[in-house]
Amino acid sequence: MATWDDVRERALALPETSESTVGAEAYRGFSVRDKAFAWERPLRTRDLAELGDRAPRGVVLAVRVADEGAKHALIADDPAVYFTTSHFDGYPAVLIRLEELDPAELDEILVEAWISRAPKRVVKEFLGD
Repeated sequence: MATWDDVRERALALPETSESTVGAEAYRGFSVRDKAFAWERPLRTRDLAELGDRAPRGVVLAVRVADEGAKHALIADDPAVYFTTSHFDGYPAVLIRLEELDPAELDEILVEAWISRAPKRVVKEFLGD
């Protein structure tokens, strides 16, 4: 089970990452060079109605992914952890039931999200290529 403290620790360990608030609701989030790659995403009334009994009760983490294909692959691979709502249709981001996510998988998903937003030079330095 991953926690928000795990997210914060791992996200801030990535190069050039900063923590800030996101959106008018001032949710917590992480950016690389002012490009958000992971943020808290409480479910809205429309999301709750759409998800019904499948709506998670705990913290929901949203992360950027490479594209819609990556999003749907994650959801198909583990729908108990990954999901989406119609709000994110056509947008390269996936929602995560944080309390269902293995902390080891959190590292991988945050790095991939960070890579999707970080400048290529910074990614090359980070990966050692």
